[in-house]
Amino acid sequence: MEFVQCLGNPNYLNFLAQQGCFDKPEFINYLAYLKYWKEPAYSKYLLFPYCLHMLDLLQSPEFRREIARAPSARFIDDQVLLHWQSYLRKRSELISKHIEELGASANSV
Repeated sequence: MEFVQCLGNPNYLNFLAQQGCFDKPEFINYLAYLKYWKEPAYSKYLLFPYCLHMLDLLQSPEFRREIARAPSARFIDDQVLLHWQSYLRKRSELISKHIEELGASANSV
């Protein structure tokens, strides 16, 4: 499970690419095998589910070549961070709105 979640880290993927892991057919087969983690029985245990998207991307030879470039890994890492910043802000706003609605409905009863 830990390895699958590590696949969500673009810098780690860049490291694997630099080490030549993505040039080995055995490793590519292993990545294909790991797709069973997408099944709900397994994915429910993942803390970082976006690693499954990265696992899908790793099935592509073009992505494996591109992630070997440090600027590409950095760009993806930046996009993940921006997503989480936006996600947390939006989630906070939704929770606040829900609390206000609950308070308003409790006052009207």
